[in-house]
Amino acid sequence: MKSLRHAVAFAVPALLAAGAAAAFTVFATARRVVTPAVRRNDTQILKVDTGAQTIELSRTLDTELPGRYGLFTSGTYGYVKLGAVLSADARKVRRKLLTQIEPGAQVDRDAAFSGWYHITPSELHLPWESVLIGSPEGPCPAWYFPGASSTWVIQVHGRGATRSECLRAVPVFHSLGLPSLVVSYRNDGEAPRTRSGRYALGASEWRDVDAAIAYALRHGAERIVLMGWSMGGALALQTAVASEHRDRIAAIVLESPVVDWRTVLRFQAREAGLREPIPGLAMSALSSPFTARLSGAEEAISFDSLDMVARATELEAPILILHSDDDGFVPADASHALAEARPDIVTMPHFSGARHTKLWNYDQSGWTAAITEWMSARGLSASA
Repeated sequence: MKSLRHAVAFAVPALLAAGAAAAFTVFATARRVVTPAVRRNDTQILKVDTGAQTIELSRTLDTELPGRYGLFTSGTYGYVKLGAVLSADARKVRRKLLTQIEPGAQVDRDAAFSGWYHITPSELHLPWESVLIGSPEGPCPAWYFPGASSTWVIQVHGRGATRSECLRAVPVFHSLGLPSLVVSYRNDGEAPRTRSGRYALGASEWRDVDAAIAYALRHGAERIVLMGWSMGGALALQTAVASEHRDRIAAIVLESPVVDWRTVLRFQAREAGLREPIPGLAMSALSSPFTARLSGAEEAISFDSLDMVARATELEAPILILHSDDDGFVPADASHALAEARPDIVTMPHFSGARHTKLWNYDQSGWTAAITEWMSARGLSASA
């Protein structure tokens, strides 16, 4: 309560003093933080060679990455899979197409490069079924992949993403004999929408993850492994400290996670050309009940509660953090800080070169080995 009173006492006078233009920028920034993101085109298709099955893209920090990726397009194809970089210069990158594009197909110029590789569960060629998980906001769709173990993996996608983001990890856990439950949560476009339709950055969404744990326990699970991608990492960590089922959480795997929102939002503000005090005022606005509603949030967000470095002593389950030092969107600083604060439970192998949530794409063998070896060492496989 003290930090909330502080936020109110600071935010409202500061905003009044800032003037109308600055106040508009603060509230617009705060609103962007909690508004579910829409996929934006971030590259252009310069050429498609249907004979050689190659594609040329404008060069960016993402499109130049080695490995396998996806490309959201429009026209004849809504999504295509991309393979290795074949050549590059200062302006463009030529990559192998892994989805065959037929001669005469219409492929529009604007596209979005993605770490998603699989879009539907059927692409994994594994048994699966669609299920509904009853959460406080209503039924949340999930994909269930069966396995032999009573230890279930519950995967949680990130901000502005859907369940498809998580599909890359299902085969890894399947090889260990573990069932996987790939879940949705409020306001993600698949699960129920709340009154505001805005994110709470994990402060309320964790309850949908907790509902998924309850579902798993009712259907034969005895232990739970949580895996969170990006903002899904924040949800997983909140669940780990707040769930009434937290004693059943045997481990947590975090991929490019949000561990402390202040670190992330200040970084993203700098990248967008916003300087202090704007990001600080935006977070203060979201922390106060009155100004949070003006910012579009359903209720005030406690950034203190979402700071899992500060709350590190409350964590009990072993944690594997997979985070590239070159993330470029969610900096790895807070992940390193959590690893330093809790070396007794946190394992954080070194990764670099990859971008945000693209470690599987960039180094599939290293990423897979890191999870497999860590899980096996802790007896978290069907054979253990």
